[in-house]
Order: sequence, then C-alpha cells, then structure tokens
Amino acid sequence: MESLSDTVWDVVICGTGLQQSLLALSLSRSGKKILHIDPKEYYGGPDAALSLQEAERWQTEQASSSAASSSIFSSARIWQPSEGAGLSSSRSYSLALSPQIIHTSSTLISQLVSSRAYRQIEFLAVGSFFIFKPSPDPSSQSPPSLSRIPSTREDVFSTTAIAARAKRSLMKFLKFVLDYNSAPNSEVWQPRASEPLSAFLAEHFNLDAELQAYVLALTLSLDGRITARDGLATIHRHLTSMGVFGPGFAAIYPKWGGTSEIAQVACRAGAVGGGIYMLGTGIETVAERSGDSDELVEIQLTNGTPVKTKLLVRGDEERVADDAQEISRLVTIVASPLSSLFEVVVEGAPAPAVAVIAFPPGSVTEEDRSVSEYPVYAFAHSSSTGECPSGQSVLYFTTLATSTSEAVLQSALDALLSALRDGDEAPKCLYQLRYKQSRGLTSVKTDGNMVQLPAPSLSLAFDDSTLQSVHEAWRVTMGSASQEPETDYMIFADREPADDYDDED
Repeated sequence: MESLSDTVWDVVICGTGLQQSLLALSLSRSGKKILHIDPKEYYGGPDAALSLQEAERWQTEQASSSAASSSIFSSARIWQPSEGAGLSSSRSYSLALSPQIIHTSSTLISQLVSSRAYRQIEFLAVGSFFIFKPSPDPSSQSPPSLSRIPSTREDVFSTTAIAARAKRSLMKFLKFVLDYNSAPNSEVWQPRASEPLSAFLAEHFNLDAELQAYVLALTLSLDGRITARDGLATIHRHLTSMGVFGPGFAAIYPKWGGTSEIAQVACRAGAVGGGIYMLGTGIETVAERSGDSDELVEIQLTNGTPVKTKLLVRGDEERVADDAQEISRLVTIVASPLSSLFEVVVEGAPAPAVAVIAFPPGSVTEEDRSVSEYPVYAFAHSSSTGECPSGQSVLYFTTLATSTSEAVLQSALDALLSALRDGDEAPKCLYQLRYKQSRGLTSVKTDGNMVQLPAPSLSLAFDDSTLQSVHEAWRVTMGSASQEPETDYMIFADREPADDYDDED
C-alpha cells in the first residue's frame, strides 16, 4: 500500500463539517483517491455535537488569542455549579454547536434517501411551535405562558386562544400561502415582495399584532423583519412539509446531535468508498503555486507528512469582516423532562423530541426594564434526542448578537423556566454554554485547484442553498465526468450486503 506521501490524491478535503462531509458522500462511489482530514479530534467541525469534556476543550481553544480574532465562534464561556450537582458523565451529553431543524420537504432529505445514507440516521419529530407570552401584569404574581401556534386548518379550528373573527382571517392567509405562487395570488404579493411580511399581513389579511407574531414565528426570522417574498416562501415550506412523513409535524431532527450525525454518516460512506480519514490532523502549510491548473497542490500536514493532491477543498471557519452577521447562543441543560413541551397533539403522530419556542421582539424584559429588540428562539430537546440523560432536557437559545444579547438570552431562559414552573419550583439549570457565531464566506470560492466552501448558514432551519455549494464543489472535483449522462449526483444503488456500510454497527 502506498504511503500518504507517495500517493497523488484526487482530492484532499479538510474539515468534517456538514458540507465537506456531504461532498465526501457524493464522491464515495467515484473511485477517486480521497484523503479527508480534520484538525479536530471529533467529526462535525462547526456543526459538531460535543460531550461536556469536548465542550470544555472547545471553549478553551476558542479563548486562545489566535482563535478569538479569526474564528467564526467567539466569547465562549461555560457555567455550572461548582460541585456539578445533577450532571451525569460527560459522554451522557451531546450538545450541538449549530442546531437546525430540517423541514421534511427539504432537498437534503431527498439526497440522503437517494444516496442510501438515510438508513444510518434516526430522525425524530419536531413537534409544537409555541409563542412566549409575558405576564399581562408584571406587578402581579401571574406567570408568563406559552401558546401553541396553529399551522393547519384543524389547529385553527380547534384552538381556543384565537377569537372566531381572527380565525377566519388566519384561515384566509393559510389558504393563500399554500397557493401563493399561482397567477391570481402572485399578483397580490409580488408588487409588495420587498416590503416587510408583517405589513403585508396587516394590510391584506387584517391580522392583528398577536396573529402576526404567530405567523412570523414560523419563519424563524432572526431579525423579525423578513420580507413578504421570503416570508411567504418560508411559511409555504412549513405548511407543505406538514404530514409528509406522518401527521402532526413539519420538520425532523437527527438523533444524537442533529446535522453532526449526518456529517458522521456521510464520512462513514466516504470511508467505505475507499476514502482515508485522519482526525486530529490539519494543514500546516500549502506551498505557493505558479497558477498552472495542472500543477499539484503540495501540502504539509500538521503531523509533518507532505502530501500532493490534484484538488484541495477546505471549509470556511474564519470571520471575514467585523460587520458580518453574528448571533448569540446559549445552551442550557435543565434538570427536568419538560414534558408539557413534548405532548402529542395530533392523533397518530409520533411523540415529538423537539419543540420550538419563539419570543417575539419586546417580549423579553431585562433587569433594567428594557425590552428585547429582536426575536429570541429556543429549541427544547428531550432526552429522546440522545443529547442528555433521561429526566433532563437541553435548551438551545438564539438571538442576533448585540451589546445586550447575552443578558437577553439569560432573561429569556429565566422567563421560559418560569412559564414551565411545576408548582412552586422552576426547573433547575445544571449547565450553561454561551458563545457567539458569525458568518464568513457565503459562496464557494474557487482558485484554480483550490476550493473553499462557505461558512455554515446561521439559519435555524436547514437552508437548502447549502447543498448548491456542495454540488458545485462536486462538479469541480469530478471535472468533465460530471457532465456524462451516466454520472448521477447523490443517486446510488444499494451496495452488496457484505460491503454495505448500512449494516455496520
């Protein structure tokens, strides 16, 4: 067998983030010589799911001076009671750095099915979407509450939280958005496509502020100012995803850490296809090139090994500008199953493992009595996700980064736990991980035989445009073969059972 140095690789892929891993999956039947490396000791890169010990090491790495100035992650801090009371062993947890729900109509799901990778992934239902409602009288003892967002005709008819006249207006909108691209409906919204969705809802459908908040929450818009064009497309995706894989849910979440699990399964397919994998090994240097497209890329790995490749593909995990969009995140482990968030509300539906709670702008009050400028979203994950032990839950909070966003997230956490109070006791926090995440490159950057994939999207729902970057990198890697009729992208026949990675443990 040739050594790493003696082999001329068709492609070296650096990083095991979701995009690099999907690229490896797409090349797993190509017969190409692939070296896939990652400087981290775990799979997933910015999409990773970490044990408590891994999270502590990651936080320490982010605190280093070099990482703090260049990484898309910053300001990472961990808090937990000094005695660590209530926490289980480190490996009992799998905390997602970039949690995303995946709508059932997503192209990602179609590609996982056509590539046969889906068989190694257990998908869980994302159940109810809730709106957080602060106490109507802050001076009273009445707690805040959660109201479930209706997103089907049956939901609207059955809810008691909406008045009859408002129900008619909401039903009119739901009917409209299901067919919003038809000729008569598109003539209504296209002249106002760049206007805020909230204004369109108020003026054309007479939706009041409360119903607007319900609709905007389903968009998962980070700034709450989504346009009519983007908002209608997002709501249409949500509604048409409802019932695709069963009643009662429009989105799913991979068990054991979300998109990190998809990345690992994709890498496993790459390994079965002959790819060589090396964790804990990155790129030390890349030799300067003359610019000749036929010239090999010469790389020095961090373990001292020199390698040569026809193509180098890297992911972008570096901040590119101080004004890049940035979000604040708060991950919290809670000593409660939070059972009320994971109830089955539609007959025949699976038990949900994820719930979404939206805090509209102005619904979160800080200690100085100021209110939140942007929406806050919380993903509640039950122990069924495999991310925490039974009897506990994980809460993932996200909002746009501002000078006060850390305080806003803490206030949102306190308010949510107050709304979920069981008797006199609010659920207890066992652990908190805080950090900020920014967006680097937003499109593929190609320089001869070097390709840089964009940074992960900050969207809370998986963005199918991510797949376009992977497809583009695949075309570059395959060259002229990508144009041949018999070369299918992400469409694979079943392997022979003896060789099938689907049967591996």
